[in-house]
Amino acid sequence: MISPSEIKKQALKWWKPLLQSCIQGEQFFPKSIDRIGKVKSGHVTARFELLQQEIEELYRCSKNQTGSGYFVQTAGRNFRRTGSHELPDVIVFETIDDYITFTGYKKEWNGFLTNYNVIKSAIPSLHDWALQNCLWLTNKDINWNDVLKVCLYFIKTPRPHLYLRQLPLEIHTKFIEENNALIQSLLDYLISDHIRSAAEKRFAERYFLKYDEPLIRIRMLDIDLTCFCNFSDISIPLFDFEKLDIPARNILITENKMNFLTLPAMPSTIAVWSGGGFNVSYLRNVVWLKERHILYWGDIDEHGFQILHQLRSYYPHTQSIMMDYKTFEHFSEFAVAGARNKSEKLSLLNDEEGKLFKQLKLVDKNRLEQEKIPQVYVEEYLRSLLKTAI
Repeated sequence: MISPSEIKKQALKWWKPLLQSCIQGEQFFPKSIDRIGKVKSGHVTARFELLQQEIEELYRCSKNQTGSGYFVQTAGRNFRRTGSHELPDVIVFETIDDYITFTGYKKEWNGFLTNYNVIKSAIPSLHDWALQNCLWLTNKDINWNDVLKVCLYFIKTPRPHLYLRQLPLEIHTKFIEENNALIQSLLDYLISDHIRSAAEKRFAERYFLKYDEPLIRIRMLDIDLTCFCNFSDISIPLFDFEKLDIPARNILITENKMNFLTLPAMPSTIAVWSGGGFNVSYLRNVVWLKERHILYWGDIDEHGFQILHQLRSYYPHTQSIMMDYKTFEHFSEFAVAGARNKSEKLSLLNDEEGKLFKQLKLVDKNRLEQEKIPQVYVEEYLRSLLKTAI
């Protein structure tokens, strides 16, 4: 025979569907539990005393005795040995009040009704969002009036280009940060066309706010490129870098800062350093780079090829330089043991790069840092490259 605790466990599974039915304006109750453990003939004879205790417990917590909660509906049963008995047959929650009283969710239910009315009144278009995220509306710690202030502001100004604390909202400066998950879910629904990158998790970057951006360093390797009032070496915020359209044919990106600083003069070329290593990810949304010849020079090691693979995921036409067999073998005496990469194959490497990447996984000395390559070799390599590829 089902127990009151088992009834509650089943009833709690109805909580979210109940909230959704309310939003949809649908009738949810009465609601029944049919599988309560039917009494068999052997139970009446072999375990009568235990069965009687189970039935008494069931009734003790029921609407039949307390006036609220679940109602025990009975049915007559006839048994060959013991005759006719009136036994529990179905558990029924007849009304919402019965359900709320039994589950102990009165505060949550009242909070849900209040919050849903606030949302429906302020932003009716959130109906479908509320339907899918109704449990948010039961959280007593959420100040929905302030949350909706943020939503209404972003509906009117979807790309503010302000720092978070500059937003003209009557909320404390930490409010959005403290309610980030909820507000992000709402804004993703309300202003889906104004998300800078779906993969971006940080609020400011995701919704076109200003933030303490990484600086992108640029060197003019061609003195005729007078893009910045004759400055040859500058650093600018990423957002400004994305808006540039430098009239250079070639963009040379390096992993190492010192190698970036010591690159020789090259016609129609700028050098870019985004912070080294996997910080090439900062460059993923630079539209004008799609129309430039991109060169990448990184360490000859497993992670260096991973970074090259990553850069090609943004710009498939990227050409690697000094990341080949010839360079690795020429300076193999400088190779050391480096960290391993979990990837077995990087699909965006060309054949030679892929073979070298595979070979590095089989040797102990699998890392040749680009700083170990002499400057003379670098300049000769780039001069030769200028005559052929660039």
